Amino acid sequence: MKRNEWLWSLAGFAFVSLGGTLLHYLYNWTGQSTFVAPFSGINESTWEHMKLLFWPLFVFVLIQAPHFKQYKSFWCVKLLGTVVGIISIPVLFYTYNGAIGKSPDWINIVIFFVSAAITFILETILLKKDSLPCRRPWLAVAVFCVIGTLFVAFTFITPRLPLFMDPVTGTYGR
Repeated sequence: MKRNEWLWSLAGFAFVSLGGTLLHYLYNWTGQSTFVAPFSGINESTWEHMKLLFWPLFVFVLIQAPHFKQYKSFWCVKLLGTVVGIISIPVLFYTYNGAIGKSPDWINIVIFFVSAAITFILETILLKKDSLPCRRPWLAVAVFCVIGTLFVAFTFITPRLPLFMDPVTGTYGR
């Protein structure tokens, strides 16, 4: 029997929204702990906001996986949804800022929630069909791990690209 995908998506959206919001403040709440830095927002760069979406999505995938074993495309759908979600943050942010100019903070918050919603809507539609080709689920898991590794590494070794620059301080990384 298939799980209720929309109910799981609603729970996932709530989990990711709450988790991402908490991670936004966790670094400062812990006195800028080196241990929490790879998983929380360390500045206001677009990259750090992508990280705030990735980690709760990744944790939710791990929670959801044992309940969705009957879906042959589970890992590929979750990877695609996650990648679309994290990419939608800079796409929406830079599109809005390019068209309108500097965005107020509330728009940036909306962008985070819209990106999370896009993720779960896409995943739910694809899971209901369960037809996305996924011949090597282990490869999807490996790509999740690579993305997580990049979020950790770029926290400490930050590329000097606009995506990684804190617009408030003009600095990069920690």
